[in-house]
Amino acid sequence: MQVMTAIYGPGEAIERSRQLREAGASGVFTFEGPHDVFTPLTLAATVGGLDLLTNVAIAFPRNPIHLAHQANDLQLLSEGRFFLGLGTQIRTQIEKRFGADFDRPAARMSELVAALRAIFHAWETGERLDFRGEFYRHTLMTPTFSPGSNPYGPPPIYVGALGPVLTKAVAASADGLLVMPFGTKRYLHEHVMPRVRDGLDAAGRGEADFAVLPEIIVATGTTEEEYQRALGSARTLIAFYGSTPAYVPVLAAHGWEALQPELHALSKQGRWAEMGGLIDDEVLRTIVACGTPKEVAAHVRDRVDGISERICLYQPSPIGIDAFAEITAALDS
Repeated sequence: MQVMTAIYGPGEAIERSRQLREAGASGVFTFEGPHDVFTPLTLAATVGGLDLLTNVAIAFPRNPIHLAHQANDLQLLSEGRFFLGLGTQIRTQIEKRFGADFDRPAARMSELVAALRAIFHAWETGERLDFRGEFYRHTLMTPTFSPGSNPYGPPPIYVGALGPVLTKAVAASADGLLVMPFGTKRYLHEHVMPRVRDGLDAAGRGEADFAVLPEIIVATGTTEEEYQRALGSARTLIAFYGSTPAYVPVLAAHGWEALQPELHALSKQGRWAEMGGLIDDEVLRTIVACGTPKEVAAHVRDRVDGISERICLYQPSPIGIDAFAEITAALDS
């Protein structure tokens, strides 16, 4: 099984990526947090031998031309090992933090993917760029601004999705689906995959044409102190995700939907430190792969069985190198 995990910023990107590669990582990913999502991957590319993924770059505040140039450059630097992972975020973040438009996100994302494909095609072939959509319009690409054909081809485009409309749209238009880390085995198999198949069927595509890449939150450690610290961080992270209405479907799949308004109320009061206390052991261990590295590996295999041989492991703070190495070794055995 191919295992990717997070790097958290440019300062540690090179050394951390080197350590993870030596510990068995097949790749590293970044997320849109306190640092730029592309810069650490530019540095990680110098390590070599690793797949690189933005997980995710928030799409709507960015122009397709900007995204295309960044993705093309990383595809070159990584020698064809870059995956452009995009996400919609939620309305409040897009409109209030980024100051961008969020209307009709599924249609907008599908069109953005189509615009990227048109731009990549124009660069690869030298043909005229002529993309005219409802949200994006690109009709000029003079030779001065074209990087030309990429020797490794255009990078694949993956999109993160949770709800039924966007999941189906992603399956119909993108190269792969990034499964949100706030998830469970039941939600993945009984809700996500049927929608993926519906989207593929609607577009006349087969499952061989599409990749599903699950991301799983882990809480582990090689010492009891390290493990308990990881459990506390995981509870806090689950509480943060669970306070958002967008994640109610995951909770509802297990009959836990009443938890969301409780978490949301505390978040509105700024009582962030108390929210983790609402996450009991059943919720925690269903969503998070907890325990020894071998127990984490068993949870991962059970969750993604029959769906993917590539997974992303996520922890709120960097996972210990020794623990990560034990997980990859267990997944290889």
